[in-house]
Amino acid sequence: MPADTFGLSHEHRARASQADVVARWRHHWWNPSAPAPAGDDLLSLLARAEYGRGSDRHGAGKLPPDDLLAADLRRAARSGAPWPPLALVTAAQGTPMLRSSLAEAWAETVTAGSRAHARSALRSRLLTTVNAAETACLLDLAEAHGQRPLTAAECAPHARSAHSVQRHAALRYLSGIPGGPAVLPPRPIRPSDPYERLLLSAAWERAEPGGLLGADFRRAVDGLPARPARGMVVAQSMMLGQLDEPGTGLSGGMSVLVAGLGDAMAATSQVSRVLTLVLTDSRGLRRGRPLVELLGSEHWALRIPVPGSDPVGPATALALRPAIAWWATRLLALPGAAPDVVHARYADDCSLAVADAARRSGSRFVFTATPDPHRTMAERHRGVPRTSQGEPASALRLDLHRIFVGDRLVARSDLLVTIPSGTGSSDLSVHFPQLADARATRRIASPPEGIPPFTPGSDDDHISAALLERLFQGGERPDGIDPVARGMRLFLSVGRLHPVKQQDRLVESWLESGLHHSTAMLLIGGSAAGATPVEKEMRSKITKLLAGRPEARRHIALWPALPNRQVRILERALASGRETGRVLYVCPSAKEEFGLALLEAMDSGLVAAGPRRGGVPHYIRDGANGFLLPTESTSALAKGLLALAEHSDGELARIAAKGRTSVAARFSASAMAESLAAEYAQLAAL
Repeated sequence: MPADTFGLSHEHRARASQADVVARWRHHWWNPSAPAPAGDDLLSLLARAEYGRGSDRHGAGKLPPDDLLAADLRRAARSGAPWPPLALVTAAQGTPMLRSSLAEAWAETVTAGSRAHARSALRSRLLTTVNAAETACLLDLAEAHGQRPLTAAECAPHARSAHSVQRHAALRYLSGIPGGPAVLPPRPIRPSDPYERLLLSAAWERAEPGGLLGADFRRAVDGLPARPARGMVVAQSMMLGQLDEPGTGLSGGMSVLVAGLGDAMAATSQVSRVLTLVLTDSRGLRRGRPLVELLGSEHWALRIPVPGSDPVGPATALALRPAIAWWATRLLALPGAAPDVVHARYADDCSLAVADAARRSGSRFVFTATPDPHRTMAERHRGVPRTSQGEPASALRLDLHRIFVGDRLVARSDLLVTIPSGTGSSDLSVHFPQLADARATRRIASPPEGIPPFTPGSDDDHISAALLERLFQGGERPDGIDPVARGMRLFLSVGRLHPVKQQDRLVESWLESGLHHSTAMLLIGGSAAGATPVEKEMRSKITKLLAGRPEARRHIALWPALPNRQVRILERALASGRETGRVLYVCPSAKEEFGLALLEAMDSGLVAAGPRRGGVPHYIRDGANGFLLPTESTSALAKGLLALAEHSDGELARIAAKGRTSVAARFSASAMAESLAAEYAQLAAL
């Protein structure tokens, strides 16, 4: 039975993909001899349109024209086949998702040598279109590839447009063409908009370095010293949520990982400086937050401005990609930056923007590939009617787009990083069939993941006492537990409030199992103020589950996110057993690519239980140093919680000790940093 390059047999890999229509269609694209699956629901038809070959695509014509065009653009980008530029530019009048796919197909066309025809097509369309979003898209395509379809004088009216998207794209375009300074506005159209003020200043600074009108931008980036004479400069991105607010909005374990890894990486002998690319919105700009900020010893944040103040997620990133790429390119070009390597870790348009900036900066590009959202496509989206127009259909289309984005990031990467899982790299082989023979042609690495060490402080006891007092302040409060429950076993779960984290399922399972009578629960996550719609929905679901259950309500506390250090102090206090009964840390997620919060809980001395799906089985051996839980349904999770509760305190103490030893031996941020630095050094030397 031959094995593929990830140590998984071809037969095993094929069997694993049978239940997933998207995985089967993707295997068919890269291996036409693989059977084409059937199906007439929306998921099947969209996958058929994107991955079918020849007659296999029959039936996809039932889809709306935009779906068919998106599929054609993605097929062109994946195959590297250039399209006639005049045919491509018509897609600029479509949705943000279409325009993102267009950008990838356009890059392939330009790379194939069609620059003159591409410039002509852009010019023809720009001189006839009156649509603001379409004009912005075309100008951004030109700017991204150094094309000049319009003269400065021809573009000048766009820089005075009443539509901000068109106006901002024109400023970006004019900043890089001959004659641009002559027509750049001397002051913003909307002086009260801090984003536009800074954008105009950055455009002026690019067009006329050192000029008076670029002073605002220069002040915002002041502080980054000249690039060190020796050692690599490494850039990494973390654009979902806030780097310093884990557990709120879209900020999760990734913010903790990136912050700790940046510090550890800068301390290695091979890396002299780490730059972490994050986003800052109009609120931060209005407060005067600089775009360059020191986070640790030679670990710097480079803050990329985005307009407005709405959280940036995979859906909103679609429209922001050109602007983020432009800003990232400007910041990476700072004298103290010029990274050798740029590393992105999430499959969305923010990461594509980072890849764009890496290309334009001449940096090597690294991408961490995970089968997300690949592995949940079938269970989440199977059966959505092909005529559906609501939220399920929108979510399905966005997930398929993210799979396409993942393919593009894999194709662009000079080094591909994978996260080990409990079954080797089987999930990756199933969901990225293009990697089956990849080791012969590209660099692939699987460095260990890790967490930063906990450093005790003089105020730890004071902080832990205050947190425990808050926890047992009384069951009549939503953030407190009845003091009489202090001796009960406590289930603890920390993470951002999000459907994939399934805190609502955890509460429902706790209730269904009857454990709410004999145990307590603490959930930590979500914004303290300004909750996102997703966080509000999750809190509403939990509140409804507890309605009419006063005993359960007195045994559960819901806290907003805490700073990571406070979480780790609390976990250590709970693990000591001096103040409470035995505490079990539970991660009820549908899947975890790795689960850094679980590692932190294990490091603190807590018994940890996480989902079977994803990377958790890579470091938790069920019943030995932790527990693996079935999280695919409420009933399955309820049974898992009951099984946990049956273990004696002695057994749990033994397992917790082994868990702590496992983390200390294998999962430190410094080991991860050293391993990655070695990979980066090899890459930079090529």
